[in-house]
Amino acid sequence: MTSGDQDAYVVVTGGSRGIGAATARVAAQAGYNLALTYKSNQSAADAVIQAVEEEGRRAVAQPFDMATGNVEELFQTFDAAGLGRLHGLVNNAGITGPIKCLTEIDQAMLDDLFRINITSLMLCMKEAALRMSTARGGAGGAIVNVSSRAGQLGGAGEWIHYAASKGAVDTLTEGAAKELGGEGIRVNAVSPGLIETEIHAAAGAPERLEKMVGGVPLGRAGAAEEVAEAIVWLLSGKSSYVSGANIAISGGR
Repeated sequence: MTSGDQDAYVVVTGGSRGIGAATARVAAQAGYNLALTYKSNQSAADAVIQAVEEEGRRAVAQPFDMATGNVEELFQTFDAAGLGRLHGLVNNAGITGPIKCLTEIDQAMLDDLFRINITSLMLCMKEAALRMSTARGGAGGAIVNVSSRAGQLGGAGEWIHYAASKGAVDTLTEGAAKELGGEGIRVNAVSPGLIETEIHAAAGAPERLEKMVGGVPLGRAGAAEEVAEAIVWLLSGKSSYVSGANIAISGGR
């Protein structure tokens, strides 16, 4: 039995790979239509669309640069796609930036990181809230921000800049949950730990998981699908009294 609304759709940013792609597939299995963004890999986005359609759901994928794109126009494009009403937003798109210590970072790196990980994420929340708010004629809904355990652990010696951006996401999640709860919108976050995705290689550390997995109490890295299951639960009515939560998906690390 599905838990989604077949006349509703969920936006997943960064939906062509990793946690975003897994979330789209699990959300389709739960009965949601999907609206995805991807930066440049159309073939990967097409593969996710195909997987969604194989579940009997509808989907669109929109190329979008989270650093420079117009978020308002993005949501207007999704409005016109015929997927139904907006039920949820999964803010998954993000970057780590290169592995650097505090004394090695520069302003250009920070500008890019914060535009993608904070500014665009917050603007997506705004556009979703405008559409879902019961105070504005919407039917309510759910927002899930993909944060990171780095936001609590600090990212020292690796990604202190990335960790700072995810700490901001954690604070934003808690504040928005309090602000939007009265308008029928639940806001939560998930904080993945060491997950098997392309993010490590993209940051120049393909061996990172192997080196760090010894510090995970469960003794292994996680899978993108394990994060996706938690995200879709937070989107669904099964989590109807959960808001302002930040769920660590980290094997105990």
